[in-house]
Amino acid sequence: MGIFEAIFLGIIQGITEFLPVSSSGHLTLFQKIFNIHQATMTFDVLLHVATLIAVFVVYWEDIWALIRKPFQKTTYLLIVATLPTVVMALLFSDTFESVFGNGDFIGFNFIFTAIVLTYADTRHGRKGTIDRMSYKDAVIVGTMQGIAICPAISRSGMTISASLARGLNRDSAARFSFLLSIPAILGAMVLTLKDIFTGEVVIAEAIGTVPMVAGFIAAAISGYLSIKFMIKIVKKGKLRYFGLYTFILGVYLILDQFVLHIIY
Repeated sequence: MGIFEAIFLGIIQGITEFLPVSSSGHLTLFQKIFNIHQATMTFDVLLHVATLIAVFVVYWEDIWALIRKPFQKTTYLLIVATLPTVVMALLFSDTFESVFGNGDFIGFNFIFTAIVLTYADTRHGRKGTIDRMSYKDAVIVGTMQGIAICPAISRSGMTISASLARGLNRDSAARFSFLLSIPAILGAMVLTLKDIFTGEVVIAEAIGTVPMVAGFIAAAISGYLSIKFMIKIVKKGKLRYFGLYTFILGVYLILDQFVLHIIY
């Protein structure tokens, strides 16, 4: 992977992480275009960690409140919502990577994201805030996050949609979604570090140290610059517009895979 490719993928990650359009799907797509097959899962996780910096900056007050008072309902809800994702990652991550890692199914996954987003746009917040969430709500949101292990199924799209479907308002749905991204990304980083220490993945040799650093910085900066703007779109905008975008993209990718053969 060249340095310019890494920077470009980092920018794509920083921009798409905060919209319900699937950053992993876009990374897989552009990796396909650039014909990049080297340690893609590791690089994806690295870029997610970079955008995690932006999450900490924007939601610092919420995070600091949880640090100062860890034994509260929001903490418990985040833990409960994380558990289904952990279970699914441990049981199915290798299967998902082998089946979806080459990008052959991302068109269908984009369409699935579109369907979920369009449905969620019809839901209205009955419960309102995070405090009114039940632990059953948290399990459902966490399960939807686990499904987003597959490329082109948006993590933020799934968790925001599930939160809306369970009655949260847009502001609370977005807040809970991005707070929930913290343990999810940290967990993915731990699993990747395990692979590095056991020798299953050697990042520096597979990708290159300089492209890794460049991609990380690009993702962190682009994420920082765009997160507030993009979160406003998620909270105030119409999810159906993102659903329309992912649907059109998914249909095109399926046509390209079986008919056009421009990318595939």
